[in-house]
Amino acid sequence: MPRLSILLFVLIAPVARSQTEITWKTLEDVTFTDKYSEEVKANFYYPHFGSSVKALEGKQIFLKGYMLVLDRKKGIYILSRYPYASCFFCGSGGPESIVELRLRPNHPKFKMDQRVTILGTLALNQDDIYQCNYILEGAEPYEPD
Repeated sequence: MPRLSILLFVLIAPVARSQTEITWKTLEDVTFTDKYSEEVKANFYYPHFGSSVKALEGKQIFLKGYMLVLDRKKGIYILSRYPYASCFFCGSGGPESIVELRLRPNHPKFKMDQRVTILGTLALNQDDIYQCNYILEGAEPYEPD
């Protein structure tokens, strides 16, 4: 029986520690070109993700930033590299400096500009102009070891 316990630990341990810490510098591996949208009759930034970012797609990552509570009732939250007064929407940084959060149900209440670490599965968005380029699915607060 001890051998079975050891084998199970060896197989499960890598899964339990499979989160990857990234920094905002990691998300800078993207370039943008202007692309016209007939739907909104305007140009928008079309992302071309670099290989290091593409390698993270679908992986569980965690990232530290500032919580932007855009619409609490509709559940619209953004994790930003910068506080609200300096964020992408206010002219500082680019689209790579924000991550859309799709938070798990019953998540804690967040305050504007609260400094948090968030864990979630990274999704890359190139085509939906109504979503951010980076999205964390199943997002939740995280306390790394």
